[in-house]
Amino acid sequence: MKNGLKTIIAIAAFAVFIAAAVILYNQLKQSTDLSGGSLSEVTTADTSEKNETSANTQPDNSNSSSENSETSEEEKIYAPDFTVYDADGNEVTLSSLIELGKPVVINFWATWCGYCKEEMPDFQSVYEEMGEDITFAMINVTDGTRETVEIAQEYVDEKEYTFPVYFDKELDAAQTYGAYSLPTTYFIKADGTVVANALGMISKETLLKGIDMCK
Repeated sequence: MKNGLKTIIAIAAFAVFIAAAVILYNQLKQSTDLSGGSLSEVTTADTSEKNETSANTQPDNSNSSSENSETSEEEKIYAPDFTVYDADGNEVTLSSLIELGKPVVINFWATWCGYCKEEMPDFQSVYEEMGEDITFAMINVTDGTRETVEIAQEYVDEKEYTFPVYFDKELDAAQTYGAYSLPTTYFIKADGTVVANALGMISKETLLKGIDMCK
């Protein structure tokens, strides 16, 4: 029961984070060039309040290591699962990728998105360098109108990209992660916790920084 409550709280916190990120994005896009995405660390909505309270309150006695561990666990945000499809039409879940035991980089993209295409060579370069240690999931937002599996696959083949591409044909992943603007990138630790995200195109340097945060 207690674990179930923690899960509900974590999902709710993630939803609050997504909503805040979308609001912030909408505020900034009026005056900001979105070609320069930056990393935002992901924490629970009340983490700052907990830190402020702990900084100004002297405990009556020392907390046990188990209590500290429980608090730390509650502050983590576990990546919500989703289902996408590979080029052969097979279902692939995020949880199955996390089970590989490596950090995961999720990138939402589409062929009609200019910034997505601009950053892809850097993703390919980093994939070639670190693909054995990092799980890449390039999620094509396949809405069936502006973007289809055929259009996306043709583009990937033309550019000779070899990173793993998955098709979000039911928009499960995009809706779960609030990927309403493209590109959007998420960085997930091997334990399944989300540590950072970036709205807009990112440089290779920023991509590597995000990966470092996952280690």
